[in-house]
Amino acid sequence: NLNATVESAGTGGYHIGALPDIRSIEIANKYGIDLTDQRARKVRSIDFEEFDLIFAMDTYNFQDLRKMAREEELGKIKLILNESHPNKNISVPDPYYGGNDGFENVYHLLDQACERIIENYVIK
Repeated sequence: NLNATVESAGTGGYHIGALPDIRSIEIANKYGIDLTDQRARKVRSIDFEEFDLIFAMDTYNFQDLRKMAREEELGKIKLILNESHPNKNISVPDPYYGGNDGFENVYHLLDQACERIIENYVIK
């Protein structure tokens, strides 16, 4: 029986308490995922203690997370697309600038990375 806790948080507090973008909600619904209970929150220092892994969506957030973490927590921070594209250090593109398919494309990139995370870290 596998058990994993997954949360989403940002390094900035711009949208605390807000729902995801409606386009994210629609794409997630299309693939059977309900995001309507998700609310934006900011990364807390305790997150580095409570979670075994912390995945950054892009290199800017990766660097921000590294600045927030203590030395012994730095190994927990990873760039998410390195899971599906090892050692490429690719950032998840901002879906707002991806045209009509921006949110769809980001969904598939993250879905693929999450499949690798499950294989590499959860199923052991």
